[in-house]
Amino acid sequence: MRRGLDRPLLVIVGLLLLFGVLTLYSAGQTDVPTAATGAWKRQLVWCTAGLIVLFVASRTSPRLLEWGAPALYGFSLLLLVLTLVIGTGTGTAAGTKSWITIGGHRLGQPSELAKLALILMLARYLSGRRSAPQTLRELIPPGLLAGVPFLLVMAQPDLGSAIVFVGIFFAMLFWAGTPGRLLFLTASPVISLLLAFNTTIWGAWMVGLLVLLLFWRPYAIEAVTVYVVNSAMGAVAIPLWKRLAPYQQNRLLTFLNPEVDPQNAGYQAIQSKNAIGSGGWLGHGFTEGPQKRLAFLPEQYTDFIFSVVGEELGFIGVAIALGLFLALFFALVRVARRATDPFSSLVTFGVLGLLFTHVFENVGMTVNVMPITGIPLPFFSYGGSFLLSCCLAVGLAVRVARDSRLAGYAE
Repeated sequence: MRRGLDRPLLVIVGLLLLFGVLTLYSAGQTDVPTAATGAWKRQLVWCTAGLIVLFVASRTSPRLLEWGAPALYGFSLLLLVLTLVIGTGTGTAAGTKSWITIGGHRLGQPSELAKLALILMLARYLSGRRSAPQTLRELIPPGLLAGVPFLLVMAQPDLGSAIVFVGIFFAMLFWAGTPGRLLFLTASPVISLLLAFNTTIWGAWMVGLLVLLLFWRPYAIEAVTVYVVNSAMGAVAIPLWKRLAPYQQNRLLTFLNPEVDPQNAGYQAIQSKNAIGSGGWLGHGFTEGPQKRLAFLPEQYTDFIFSVVGEELGFIGVAIALGLFLALFFALVRVARRATDPFSSLVTFGVLGLLFTHVFENVGMTVNVMPITGIPLPFFSYGGSFLLSCCLAVGLAVRVARDSRLAGYAE
């Protein structure tokens, strides 16, 4: 029924897809042969398939998704385990095991399916509770649901995709009503781990955490657990660092200072910043970016496609792209608020958490405010499995919006 369609949401997605294909076309216009040449034509095929997937998802009942969530979640975990056994890498992450490849043909990344499966499974679990988790003990079940795929993806190793599971986890707990202070305490061990490489800063953090625990007064056993785990992070930081793959270590080091290795690990960050910075207000013009045309910009049609926008369209182009993403996020919040049931509302906000994490990390790494993790930009970066998963996720939100609108018409 057409009157139930959320036209603003569909228009925003359509504009993002169009902007993405045009940027991919420009990324392929280079003065030297690159893998980006012709990528936009293949992306058009994936866009067509994505719109079909979006339509099918928008016709799928949320009740069917809620019923099938455990099976889909289990199947996605099985694929992740299989990936660790027979998986292959690609591009700059050739040493990872992220793709299922049969007969030399890459079929897709199971982590993309696992992200959607986690959204559905968390939505089923949280919507089935009388109230949102209020204690650390109550966070254990949803933490395990998110933690298992997180660890399996980290084992590939694929840090970028693993971060998305964390983003989905915290976004859905927040929307379910879990107190912000509890979410902060849950995230505190990660903060402690990141700060543990500087003894002075880590010591100040531990003192501040102790003050917060005394002020917030959680259950004694929870306070002790949080402080002990944070202390343990300081002890495992160095051993954990040594277990990271060399390319991951280099990415983190060059995130702090790209000039440490400007010809190798720091090359991507330096070239990306130079490209975006040279764009100024209006950019060099569509298809005319010098860094891109000379192929100095690495992965310009996948991970660093946002740098092409900044170089060729300048601040105005960047503002339009980010404005479209912001409009998409607000549209998803609106849909989540008007959903007819908790499960549908949580699914929609989970989709927002997935897309926001991708956008935040991808754009952040192009300007060197986030470490380079090889995470794609929704609707822009070339790639079939990721684009299909984005369209599928949006299709779920379109169905939720349709149900709420039809319920409003019925009233």
